Amino acid sequence: MTAPLAARPHAPLRPLTASHAQWARGFWGDVHERTRSVTVPSIWNDLSNPEVSPGLRNFLIAAGKEQGEHIGPPFMDGDLYKWLEAAISQLETDPEPWLAETIAEMVALIASVQRDDGYVHTPTLIAARNGVGAVELADRFHFETYNLGHLITAGVRHYEVTGETTLLDVAKKAAAYLEGLANNEPLELARSAICPSHYMAVIDLYRVTDDKRYLELANAFVRVRDDFHGGDDNQDRLPVREQKVVAGHAVRANYLYAGLADLVAETGDDELTRVLNGLWNDVVDNKLYITGGCGALYDGASPDGNPWQEDISRVHQAYGRAYQLPNTTAHNESCANIGMILWSERMLALSGEARYADVIEQIAYNSLLASIGLGGHEYFYTNALRQVRDLPFPLRRPGDTGQQVVPAPPPSDERVRESYLPCYCCPPNIARTLARFHERAASASSEGLFIHQYGGSDVRWADGERSIALSEDSNYPWNERITFTVTAATGGGLPVHLRIPGWVRGAQLSVNGEAVDVTDPSSYTRIDREWNDGDTIELVLPMPVRVLRAHRLAEEVTNQVAVQRGPIVYTLETHDLPEGVRLEQVALRRGTTLTPETATIAGHEIVALAGEFAVLPASGSEELYEDLTSEPVQTVSARLVPYYTWANRGPGEMSVWLPVVW
Repeated sequence: MTAPLAARPHAPLRPLTASHAQWARGFWGDVHERTRSVTVPSIWNDLSNPEVSPGLRNFLIAAGKEQGEHIGPPFMDGDLYKWLEAAISQLETDPEPWLAETIAEMVALIASVQRDDGYVHTPTLIAARNGVGAVELADRFHFETYNLGHLITAGVRHYEVTGETTLLDVAKKAAAYLEGLANNEPLELARSAICPSHYMAVIDLYRVTDDKRYLELANAFVRVRDDFHGGDDNQDRLPVREQKVVAGHAVRANYLYAGLADLVAETGDDELTRVLNGLWNDVVDNKLYITGGCGALYDGASPDGNPWQEDISRVHQAYGRAYQLPNTTAHNESCANIGMILWSERMLALSGEARYADVIEQIAYNSLLASIGLGGHEYFYTNALRQVRDLPFPLRRPGDTGQQVVPAPPPSDERVRESYLPCYCCPPNIARTLARFHERAASASSEGLFIHQYGGSDVRWADGERSIALSEDSNYPWNERITFTVTAATGGGLPVHLRIPGWVRGAQLSVNGEAVDVTDPSSYTRIDREWNDGDTIELVLPMPVRVLRAHRLAEEVTNQVAVQRGPIVYTLETHDLPEGVRLEQVALRRGTTLTPETATIAGHEIVALAGEFAVLPASGSEELYEDLTSEPVQTVSARLVPYYTWANRGPGEMSVWLPVVW
């Protein structure tokens, strides 16, 4: 059984699933293979090894198969559910016996620990088994609804891929538990709706069952949230329809708005659509890093939330004020960046506007891929844009619970990816995002086939007696030329819409060598003609090196520039500087030519940018302020590398933004 295209009555675009789209080759084909062969298996090895992670063992204890106490953060159940979603998606695209057996064992184990009322939360279940008093929903930061949301999503995925109903039945029971809360304990439900994955989950359940009780449940989630007076930390200070700016915890915000966009796709709520448009624009126009990172601050507040001091919320992993975008201390949790992909793809489906696919591309090639090492098994929780030596304060290690099994990480000024994090939410989230990234390649609608992302896809779609299949051949994002070949067409084929990225200028398009007019950047160019097998579409997206500066209010990067080529943001690593030259000395001269050249990092071929850089005089002291000397500016040969490749050559300093000199 393959996953069907979900019916979304108020969303014109329907993402293509694995039976209609694959990353078959090229850049994303390589990432897909790495996810299959390294990322998904290695995460399971960690979760199932009690010397590394208590993830699996907590379920075994809850089932009575082992003795012990719950270890780890309360959201760890969700980590296993997210891995399960990734594994199920891999079972769909690349079935393997070990994977099918492991999934079946996990499905049976999860079903065995679920209470009759649908509740599953191993900390509470283990406490009850050990005769220790434990009350469900006692603390909003126990993440019960978050865990149940990921469980429901995994249950829907399992049914879509396998046709089996065991985990789907678990998902239905979990939804029934949430329904009981909505009807009988709405305050407890609203208070516990931290990081609301369950908004998206129950819409998934509605789409696969066509049972309107789940759509009604999604509406109930919004209703109880609006009746609850909380704070900006969880976006529940104001009713959702009154929210005009994005504030608070970035993961929670992005998950909430993604779930609301799912609701709009089913209900066509115009007012909620306007709210979501405004909120998404607030992030992209004012609060999104150039790498697509979301949630600038380790700790923030809701400074504009209320004039009364006592009503201001403390916020962890916070969206800050507009243009508040620090670099060394940038938080940008990997889950927040993934949440922005989830939100943006739903906005794309609702509107058909290419700007949403532009942001997905921006995140995917930069902050998403930076969050996982080139080897496929080491991860960042936070994604800074600058790393410096001898930082005089430690950057808090995310998720420390005092219960980790693995050794402590290296010092904060040698920040590198880790194979296991005490807060393990990001690795399986990265895995499920990459395992399903083919679903971001293209969509279908009554208008034909829409290609959103480039990088080595095979896509096909049929509408009645008309169909078309395309195979992409490209070295994108390194090379500007993308070729699609029509591998099958019936009934004359279907119209094809190609995204012209927002960063491009002077795009060119031809069919069988004949030029076709191209629309403006950040739009789709429609090609409507009689298609035949063997027809070729060639899209050329010029990739000059661009030097970008930030808004005048982005204080941390005043008089600095960043470099981008195509969708790739570049960075300077000290690995590429001559000995004796410090990161803070290097500046980019205005008008400097940066030349693309092939390079290799950790066995992966990339395109670096080589050139001559200015070297400012070194600081003579560690004083807070010192006199500027008259020493001349020197020149050094160096190169920039893609941001997503940084920290793959060991510890070092790094900066996306560089001073600019004339």
